[in-house]
Amino acid sequence: LKAINDHIDNDPDLRGKRDLLTSIDGIADKTAALILAELGDPHRFTSSRAITAFAGLNPRLQESGKYRGQTRISKMGSSRLRAGLYMPAVCALQHNGAIKAMRERLRAKGKTGMQIICAAMRKLLNIAYGVLKSGQPYDVKLALAH
Repeated sequence: LKAINDHIDNDPDLRGKRDLLTSIDGIADKTAALILAELGDPHRFTSSRAITAFAGLNPRLQESGKYRGQTRISKMGSSRLRAGLYMPAVCALQHNGAIKAMRERLRAKGKTGMQIICAAMRKLLNIAYGVLKSGQPYDVKLALAH
């Protein structure tokens, strides 16, 4: 971890991206390093849907004919990114205003705890993508506006 932090500190571009990511409540240095390593250049993704699919956090319907199964996450993407976003999402459920509001909406709809955590992981990744793409630090008011 020290070597990774030294590498990020020596590169001004990576340092700026890390500072943008750590402005998000729930993401610290270790998660920021993981996101930067897994995503590479965020501009290669055309939208937040593409980055969600890359992480394997997009919903996948399980149906055939008249059979309608449960909707789950696809898990077709980066398992390291999904695993690395789990604890930050749990933390963000307590400390991030936008994700707290989403948790209350989903709980009112009757969603289970794990569904709420997966939704928080997806939202955290989308916020990180937006921050990296725009170059602006995280603003709770902007996240709550959507």
